[in-house]
Amino acid sequence: MSSLQVTKLTPVIGAEITGADFSIPPDAELCDELYQLLMEHQVIFFRDQFMTPEVHVALARSFGSLDQDHPAYPELEKFPAITVLDFGPHNPPDVDTWHADLTFRENAPFASILYSRLIPPYGGDTIWSSLTAAYDALPEDMKQDLENRRAVHDLGDFRNGLTVGRPDGYARELVEAHLNFGSALHPLVKVHPATGKRILYYNPALVVQVDGESAIRSRRLLNYLYDHVIQPEFQVRFRWTENTVAMWDNRCTLHYALADYLPHRRVMHRITVTKDQRVNS
Repeated sequence: MSSLQVTKLTPVIGAEITGADFSIPPDAELCDELYQLLMEHQVIFFRDQFMTPEVHVALARSFGSLDQDHPAYPELEKFPAITVLDFGPHNPPDVDTWHADLTFRENAPFASILYSRLIPPYGGDTIWSSLTAAYDALPEDMKQDLENRRAVHDLGDFRNGLTVGRPDGYARELVEAHLNFGSALHPLVKVHPATGKRILYYNPALVVQVDGESAIRSRRLLNYLYDHVIQPEFQVRFRWTENTVAMWDNRCTLHYALADYLPHRRVMHRITVTKDQRVNS
């Protein structure tokens, strides 16, 4: 019998789990159970976990292969798979936008495992939105219209780190970044490889164009989709405490990290799982 207790946080997304101990590497049975809970709830939370970087890596590897060398953020010394998100007065936060991670890649990541190391006394919540719930709530004619459409994903908001403060004219750093990281075409409607549910695969921060449409018509459709996917009925908002672990399925969720905690500091360690080894996707 499982030792895990599950508290569902909203009707469509999010659950808080007790009974897991990440001070030691998880065994295969626990990892399989966590995977099933992740598929069911899309984002799951575990408070009061004292997790070393070694266990963080072991936990992530139980789900699949790991990403390294994030294009914008530093890694933890001796642990190249762990991205350090350290924001405060010295380094203002820049992730306060609705997004899924790294969808400008041909094969966007499967999941992320985030561990809170330093939390401000107030603010700094993260919100997740379910893209399966968003798809289910679309009008039937819109579902049909989107079925065979694709969108262009590129650096999107990451452009700001390559343009702000630079001189007018040829944007060399931006051009080089496009060459290094590229763009990807993804369907606006995908089928989840593990659950079979349909996903409204729209990433507000990185989608720049609907394939085959003029810029104006594309913008109208993307604005409609933006207003749709951020409805509160599809969301869970999580108030962090230190030493909390969050896992989410990047294929069917968006997230938004609030930047309302300055002049305080917020430090998180994140691992991105690139491929779901259980479904080879």
